[in-house]
Amino acid sequence: MANKVKLKESFDVESKHGAFYTGGNVEWYEDTLYCQTNANISLLNIENGLVEKSIGEENSEEADFIQTFTTDGQRLVSSHKSGLLKLWNMNNEIEKMWKYIHKGPIAKLTLKENKLVSGGSDGVVRLWDLQYQACLLSLRGCQGVVNVAEFHPIENNVFASGDDGKIYSFELDKGNISFTYNAHYSKVTSIVFCHDNKHFVSCGRDKVIVLWEFGKTVAIRTIPTYEAVEVIVGLPIKFKLPGFKSEPESLYSVEEGGLAVTNLIFNTKSKSLAVITAEHNIILHHLKSFVCLKQFIGFSDEILDIAFVGKNDTYLAVATNSNDIKLYANSTMNCELLKGHTDLVLSLTTSKTNPDLMLSSAKDNTIRLWVLEGNTMTCMGIGTRHTSSVGSVCFSQTSASFAVSVSQDTCLKLWEIPAKQEKNIGLNCTYTEIAHQKDVNCVTVSPNDRIIATASQDKTAKLWTDSLTLVGVLRGHKRGVWSIRFSPVDQVVVTSSADCTIKLWSVADLNCLKTLEGHDASVIRADFISSGMQILSAGADGLIKLFSIKNSECVSTLDQHEARIWALTVKRDESGFVTGGSDSILIKWKDVTEDLKLKRQKEAEELALQEQKLQNYIHNDELLKALKLALRLDRPMQVLKIIQGVIKKGDTGLVDTIKELRNDQKESLFKCATNWNMNSKHCQPAQLVLNILLNELQAGEFRPVGLSSTIEGALPYTERHFKRLTQLMKDLQFVTYTVNCMQPHAKALN
Repeated sequence: MANKVKLKESFDVESKHGAFYTGGNVEWYEDTLYCQTNANISLLNIENGLVEKSIGEENSEEADFIQTFTTDGQRLVSSHKSGLLKLWNMNNEIEKMWKYIHKGPIAKLTLKENKLVSGGSDGVVRLWDLQYQACLLSLRGCQGVVNVAEFHPIENNVFASGDDGKIYSFELDKGNISFTYNAHYSKVTSIVFCHDNKHFVSCGRDKVIVLWEFGKTVAIRTIPTYEAVEVIVGLPIKFKLPGFKSEPESLYSVEEGGLAVTNLIFNTKSKSLAVITAEHNIILHHLKSFVCLKQFIGFSDEILDIAFVGKNDTYLAVATNSNDIKLYANSTMNCELLKGHTDLVLSLTTSKTNPDLMLSSAKDNTIRLWVLEGNTMTCMGIGTRHTSSVGSVCFSQTSASFAVSVSQDTCLKLWEIPAKQEKNIGLNCTYTEIAHQKDVNCVTVSPNDRIIATASQDKTAKLWTDSLTLVGVLRGHKRGVWSIRFSPVDQVVVTSSADCTIKLWSVADLNCLKTLEGHDASVIRADFISSGMQILSAGADGLIKLFSIKNSECVSTLDQHEARIWALTVKRDESGFVTGGSDSILIKWKDVTEDLKLKRQKEAEELALQEQKLQNYIHNDELLKALKLALRLDRPMQVLKIIQGVIKKGDTGLVDTIKELRNDQKESLFKCATNWNMNSKHCQPAQLVLNILLNELQAGEFRPVGLSSTIEGALPYTERHFKRLTQLMKDLQFVTYTVNCMQPHAKALN
């Protein structure tokens, strides 16, 4: 049976999901959301939830941080901490860059055709010509930070507002203030123009919305909202809410679970509304029904645990530094927040027999039972017997009849899972045992549900019966044990520890069978795959390693994470796995073993075909074609034999043959000749080739790239060959002289 198991050789990144919005501006064009991070703008495809590209620098401490940006879907302008404005194209190339002159950072950028308006923290509004990067106008009058700056849709005016609550209309032809709209008593946060282009609406932190007519400084209507309004958007002119026979003349508010809404964006193509919250979440709503279509999490802190949920691993539950569990749809990365815990969620697990059941544990000292119903999960039960943070939970394997949990209170508890799930029931704790002397990091259940294993910071792992009777203690690690897992086929457990090792233990006699080394930092997760023939591990150094148990060797090392990996979960069919850690990056991996085998097989077939082709060229005395093919196949000795065959036909043949080669082929030949030159047996063809190529180099017919070190390496051997040949010539001349001197004496003797 073991021979039929297909062992894994390597995994490759299927997709990577990191922070794509960390606060600031968000804009929406077509199917792409432009989201601001510290040093770049992420382009998020709303269809698949993937960041297709980033415009700007990589996020690092040395990066030039972005203050704000604006885009029209074809180009993008960003202002930076360095005092620069940068114009980018969609290929992440800077087309233009110039100083923005403002005394202080820019708070608002607005783009219209070839004109750009910037609102600064110095109270100045500047109009820029993008073609010449010239400041056309410096518009003054606003007080404080200008965070509202908008072009009028048809008139040659710019509307701007600072901290004094006044809205100024600047006439761009003359550069002066044409109108001042003064009805707000606090900072104006947003203005929007109506469809007739004659009216506009403003909102602010004075808890009112004001309707204005362009050119008239007296407000038409003031509507109280009784709370500060941060943003206002215009909806389609034909928009109707369900239940209204005509267009409603009312305003509607948006609430997102008590979270502050920082921005609203309406997209005409999809007829949907994007709501951006203070927690960097982007929620897309259907405009009429206001049903939540999709939700994207712009930034997640440390990823602490991951679990697949549903049949065919449809959903992915992720625990981050948050009280909420993030439930992602695997295909679109549409996210739903599961609320219930009152402190950080630490651990997640699903049942092998019923993938719709999930357990979670948190720092609020509780565990929760969740059930997948349709596209969402509902909390069905709560367990509240622990007195400290619950670090790990696990279902029984053969049936979801019980679960176990471990905590910082050093206790191991066994919980009864009811067969019929009802909402918000209390889970019954049937057994409790003080398991270790220090924090318990991990708990797991054997495939037959008869043995429970725990791992602790006290450097030990322990085995228990299903009634929490101690079976034995596994001692051998030099530091705390992070994880423990049962083999799916053998009576073996695997432990990973902060001592950088992975150990295999016999359940029967409690002996250490093997110690796997390879990690240079704490090994936080280790799990069996390939029917117990291999181990997949994740470490604090950000590395993932694949070990073969048979020979105790590391088969593959995967390096994509930038920090400690806390979470690792494998798909049910083992076609891939998912990892997450302190770098806030969620990475989906796929098995590429078969792809690698097919690639190697194809390369071997292609190589055999080329080798046969090469032999045919040599056999048919087509030496030029043979030389080109041998150079492409990187066969230095085969090239030498071909060159020797060309030399036998005469020196001019070698010159003509080399002239027929391309520049890159001549470079390869030069490197081959340098290698031959190291051996005195092959110095003659080497020197002939080098002589021809160096002559071409002087004539400008051969232009090598980066061969200076190769040429320098050839000089010592060339000098050695020259000295040897010079000495040989001297010896030959001496022999000739000796023979000539001996000839008269030979004649005299005769």
